[in-house]
Amino acid sequence: MNRSLTTAIVDRHYPQRTVVGVDHVAAGTRPTAVVRFDGHPPLVVQCSETIEAVRTEAALTRAVRARTDVPVPAVLAAGTVDEQAYAVTEFRSGTDLHAAFTDSPPAVRRDIARQFGRYLGQLHAAFSFDSCGGLTRAADPRGDDRLVAAGPDWDPWLVEYGRRAVRRLPPEFDPLRDRLSDCLDAAPIDRATPRLFPWDLRPGNALVADGAVSAVLDWERPMAAPPALALAKTEYLVADWYVDEPEPLRAALREGYGEVRPVPTPRPVHRVVAIADSAVDSRGVVTNTGYPERGRAASVAFHRSALLRALDR
Repeated sequence: MNRSLTTAIVDRHYPQRTVVGVDHVAAGTRPTAVVRFDGHPPLVVQCSETIEAVRTEAALTRAVRARTDVPVPAVLAAGTVDEQAYAVTEFRSGTDLHAAFTDSPPAVRRDIARQFGRYLGQLHAAFSFDSCGGLTRAADPRGDDRLVAAGPDWDPWLVEYGRRAVRRLPPEFDPLRDRLSDCLDAAPIDRATPRLFPWDLRPGNALVADGAVSAVLDWERPMAAPPALALAKTEYLVADWYVDEPEPLRAALREGYGEVRPVPTPRPVHRVVAIADSAVDSRGVVTNTGYPERGRAASVAFHRSALLRALDR
């Protein structure tokens, strides 16, 4: 995102403000900038692929703010400039939790994991759907945005979602493919009501201040899925990803979830799908685990070991 586009977006909504700085920041694959003003709080401008994607994410974040205690930045504006879709949100201060999590004392890490569990429990309590799959906006007689899932019920979606994740795995995972396919083929039916699937709920998408999470970011491409899948993936991204002994963090995360609603029980299929889905990003690149981040070879070994543990449960 270049400075001229960023200032054009800001000028459309805040023409009376004087821009004194534009700081481009790393935020996944989407161009993102923090805009600073003379005499006004900073704002965040983030571009996206389509205006419908922006509006769907905005509808979800507004609903999350209204229904839960998850610290989500407010969406202030959305639109297009020169065919570029964008959203303007409030700026939240804090330290990148991806960098801070490993260095935090064990008690602080456990408390943060408990917060993540509580957030996931609140999201599951607040959002239920008739089917699984990607969420889209739908007209509501009251005039509000309503989110609906576009996929099939239960296991047909879960198994196919898992198959797509396994197909994206690079050749280093070939020795596991038959066992992964067998796990998906033999998966028992999960008839739990689909809940919101915040598929990227992790320290890398959060800020922390004074030992508490100050913002949870990145709600793009929202989905509905069995709650056990969401728990399995959040456990992997929060508990397993950063430390050598994840059990205390997993226990804390589940404790936080259990403060809100009964804790689902992930089966091997939920863990396999969660890990395979986490092992590569949307571009098919192996995700580097830990902080400081492991290299590709070490990350491949990490994901493979996790998949083996899930298969052997």
